[in-house]
Amino acid sequence: MTHGEQSVIGSDAPALGLGAAAHDGLDQEFAVDDGAELERAARRSLRGQIAKLERELSAIVAGTFPHIAAPSPAGSAATSPAGSPHSGPRLLGLEELERSRDRLAGRVSELRGLAAVRVERERLAREQLERMKLEPGRYKFVRLPVSDLGQGGCGVWEVRPRLGLIGMLAGWWQVKLSSGCPLARGPRSRRGPSPQA
Repeated sequence: MTHGEQSVIGSDAPALGLGAAAHDGLDQEFAVDDGAELERAARRSLRGQIAKLERELSAIVAGTFPHIAAPSPAGSAATSPAGSPHSGPRLLGLEELERSRDRLAGRVSELRGLAAVRVERERLAREQLERMKLEPGRYKFVRLPVSDLGQGGCGVWEVRPRLGLIGMLAGWWQVKLSSGCPLARGPRSRRGPSPQA
């Protein structure tokens, strides 16, 4: 091998080594970028899932108000893993976002079950009211609150005798809706003129 060939080989060796190091640096940079992008995508996905669950939770509570209570703030995403609230805004980690999503999913599932029970109860109450109207004599003195029918207010459907005692003896029964909520009691009014100072 001539001296010229040796110098050519010698000049190539450091260049090849530098090229491999640069290539390794690019690989690491791409790997870091890919990891950061994957984490951002995971965050976006988890935040989207949490938002969807929160909308569903709100819809269930709004649709069944006041029969199903709103979830307590203890299950919110603003608490730490130990359960102590943080002061000020902060960025939740993936693990905390997953825990928040899982808590919300559990609460939504629980409220779905309560809502299904409530719907069934209202259906049975409506059927009972229909039977009471068709055959009031079979449901003497039965009371059915309007809240059981999914309606607001304090009214009560009740089977009563028509014309009081005479109707009871004659077997004349009717279904009536009560007048509603009782009047609020205020402070007792004094009789006579108020004492003068």
